[in-house]
Amino acid sequence: MEDYNKIIESLNVKFLKAKNFKLLNPFSISNFYDIENTLLLLHDGDITLKLGDEELKARPGDILFVPAGKQTHIIYGQGEGNLLNNEKFITNREKYFQANQDPKLVGNIKNSFSYITFNAKLFDSVNFFTSLNIPAFVIRQNPTVSHLIIEVVLESLANSYGKERIQKIKTELIVIEVMRYVLENSLFVEQLATNSTYFKDPRLLEIFSYIKKYLGGDLSNKMLASVANVSEDYVGQYFKFLTGINPQDYIEYQRMEKAVDLLKTTKKSVREIGKEVGYKDTAYFCRRFKMMFGLPAGKMRKREAIAEG
Repeated sequence: MEDYNKIIESLNVKFLKAKNFKLLNPFSISNFYDIENTLLLLHDGDITLKLGDEELKARPGDILFVPAGKQTHIIYGQGEGNLLNNEKFITNREKYFQANQDPKLVGNIKNSFSYITFNAKLFDSVNFFTSLNIPAFVIRQNPTVSHLIIEVVLESLANSYGKERIQKIKTELIVIEVMRYVLENSLFVEQLATNSTYFKDPRLLEIFSYIKKYLGGDLSNKMLASVANVSEDYVGQYFKFLTGINPQDYIEYQRMEKAVDLLKTTKKSVREIGKEVGYKDTAYFCRRFKMMFGLPAGKMRKREAIAEG
């Protein structure tokens, strides 16, 4: 118990977005993927997670949680609908979702849902839920989390003093309640036991800190080995043993996460962004970006513009 309290105390939670949508047409996304954690509260209708051959159908009042960095098959509505990949969904979002701007209608529209996105990072470096390597899952009938999600959405629709602070506080409460739900229902026991030990290792924390500070620089295994004071031959094995992934995969994820943030918050060119996050070859950066997210960097910027519109 004390270990999990330390984890929660070390989490830096950042609220990102909150919206309320009406579903216009049934469809499914075969490879939904984002660098942000997504919580989706179903008010009315049908939403289903497809995990391999298993389907987890949400009932009104249930919440879908999709951890950052996890490709997930999501089915919206009943019937066949259109099967889209992430890129086609981003390009045609307005055909399927209609944003609601009226606070009085939140939770009172047929075939509707609310969602929030957030980051939760350990020591401001490690995406916590991604590092646990847990799949998307359904939180069944949790009035506390549901109420908090609705409150965050209502704050987003309002123009009140202190709304950003309220959103941050309530998103932190949501993350704690999600962790409580996971622990109290004994979910992902093996993943939690295996993948939450790294936060105790000071050498690994030094590596995380160094990667964050020098994301656009030399992050070879040789350099990481010097930071952790271990051999170059051992550093990859050491990192993977504690985190479940090899260091270069982790570094690429961090670089791409930073690239998405720059696409969202600046007007820098794709070339400039690629160089800033450590890719000298723009074409290679673009290929890796599309391979990871399923859409080109330019369309990721367009997606953010549509989501904010």
